[in-house]
Amino acid sequence: MTPMLREHFSRELRAAAEAEARGELAAAWRFLERAHILSQAHAGPHLRVHGAMFAFAWRRRDWREWRGQWPRLLLAAPGSWTGRAPRGNTGGANVGIFTPMSIPEDLQEWLREAAASPSRRPR
Repeated sequence: MTPMLREHFSRELRAAAEAEARGELAAAWRFLERAHILSQAHAGPHLRVHGAMFAFAWRRRDWREWRGQWPRLLLAAPGSWTGRAPRGNTGGANVGIFTPMSIPEDLQEWLREAAASPSRRPR
């Protein structure tokens, strides 16, 4: 993950925590979904965001989401390593694990910038 993309990813996770602390649960979940989209190609961050989703579901006593995060926790890293994580998937139990989805324009721009970064080009 490039430093620029890591910063955007971290910002989304911070925004999720701040929104949850204010009681804005729908906004908190949207920030987690955005962080998920940014993390999909990177095993560690991908696993981290699923852990955050799992914990969010636990704190909210959302047992459907909590159960749905178990297989995602198991498949996140292998999906990233193999390139099988579906682009744009928001990561929640309300969508199929392998379902690709459209990516919001601002996130597309960040992902394009990360892909064009010199640190991502073959040497």
